[in-house]
Amino acid sequence: MNIIVAIDLIDGKCVRLTQGDFQRKKIYNSNPLETAFLLENNGISRLHLVDLDGAKKGRVVHWKILEKIAKHTRLIIDFGGGIHTEEDVRTVFENGGDMATIGSIAVKKPMLLKKILHIYGEDKILLGVDLKNKKIATNGWTKFFDIPFFDFLEEKKNYGIKKFFCTDISRDGVLSGTGPSFSLYKEIIQKFPNIQLIASGGVRNIEDVNRLYNLGCGGVIIGKAIYENKISLLELKNWQKKNNKNKYVS
Repeated sequence: MNIIVAIDLIDGKCVRLTQGDFQRKKIYNSNPLETAFLLENNGISRLHLVDLDGAKKGRVVHWKILEKIAKHTRLIIDFGGGIHTEEDVRTVFENGGDMATIGSIAVKKPMLLKKILHIYGEDKILLGVDLKNKKIATNGWTKFFDIPFFDFLEEKKNYGIKKFFCTDISRDGVLSGTGPSFSLYKEIIQKFPNIQLIASGGVRNIEDVNRLYNLGCGGVIIGKAIYENKISLLELKNWQKKNNKNKYVS
């Protein structure tokens, strides 16, 4: 299982939101490259870089930060937020992104998603599905759609999507309660065994990571638990050595 650390960007700074609320943000570092160095130097190989300003504005904003991190680290980066056009996808790859995270396009412009998959291939595209009360959210979690989730996922599987992450917004950045949406992830894995599921949102501790691994998740995105010192980078490094034997899923 891939350990993927999230860096969320607002005003060029590393932040975390609570339950997707832009009014409930906390700044952790004003220098995203410094955070990226810290992660890489402590055994992290995968980065989930999220342009929250871009997600809200509907266009990629922080491509220069992507370019800088890609240039100065060897992190495998998936970049999302504000990707609404084919040109936005091209911007991600031209500035060093290894994968483009597609969310809003998949909901609003399914034919464009098909075209992007045809141009770049399914290995370069990561579908991002954000849910709140079983409704799919887009545009930085500000718009919601009454689309049956499993029907949506079935359609995207038929397009050729091979991997996706699923975030339960109600759990994201909370660090309390019942943790990630284990029952939802279990159901997804049972229904779609041939799609790699990356769990996102609600991870509180290393026990949650173990439980997601045992469920069969292909990856887990961790953010606030690291920045709030609920999980140490050393714990994650040791976990990867023990469970992954240095074999990473791209």
